Amino acid sequence: MRYGQVVIGPAGSGKSTYCSTIAQHAETAHKTVSVVNLDPAAEYFGYSPLVDIRELIHIDDVMEEEELRYGPNGGLIFCLEYLLENIEWLQEQLGDDDDDYILFDCPGQIELYTHMNVFKKLVEHLKNWNFMLCSVFLVDSQFMVDGAKFISGTMSALSVMVNLELPHVNILSKIDLISKSAKKQLENFLEPDPHVLLSEVNTGSKWGEKYMKLTEAIGRLIEDFSLVRFYPLNIKDEENIGDIFLTVNSIIQFGEDEDVKGKDIDLFDDVDEREDSFG
Repeated sequence: MRYGQVVIGPAGSGKSTYCSTIAQHAETAHKTVSVVNLDPAAEYFGYSPLVDIRELIHIDDVMEEEELRYGPNGGLIFCLEYLLENIEWLQEQLGDDDDDYILFDCPGQIELYTHMNVFKKLVEHLKNWNFMLCSVFLVDSQFMVDGAKFISGTMSALSVMVNLELPHVNILSKIDLISKSAKKQLENFLEPDPHVLLSEVNTGSKWGEKYMKLTEAIGRLIEDFSLVRFYPLNIKDEENIGDIFLTVNSIIQFGEDEDVKGKDIDLFDDVDEREDSFG
């Protein structure tokens, strides 16, 4: 059996940083985790990729091709469709070692995961190659500090879950970059109460009043299916990183023979910080 994480999310949400962080954490725990770059437009990342799609096709080459004349978005889709047409290349690059663990660092074009079938087809190939997979959806915590934005991010996460049909973990990234007051606000979002979030959306806004029934329906959808939970990620906190790594590993059944125990992930580093944040 082989293991993998399909790391997805909007541009700038910290996908490559997450992959580097998890790979480094695994190394300190004497585990080997490799990273595959599936972003043909990537310019920099802090890891040495096991496989790099840019060796097959680069978005600059597509955009510079006079017959194609693609822009950045169209060029990215073309590159990934080209990868699917040449999927044997990826299979050969990955090899066939059992028990390997690979992070697939994906592009930041959100429609690739919410309603297009490019990544769904890629996931099916990986499953056929004996991979146990989990999708890891990252959202920048700096853009999730009010009810309306959080509901929007939650609906994106639901769309990804439905489209990819994989076990799924949602992560609020860049927790280390937000203020203590913002951390306090995010406490309400880790296990969201739709009624609290909707009260923020529906008050003080003509738009909120006009579309109150729509937002209430969205809230009921989130509550009834109980599918969305977010885990905070602070890349400066090794214990927090370890907890997220363990959470994903338990989903894909990696290391299930080891005697390990998990615990709830805490947004705060310690009790004093929690007390300080609440004043």
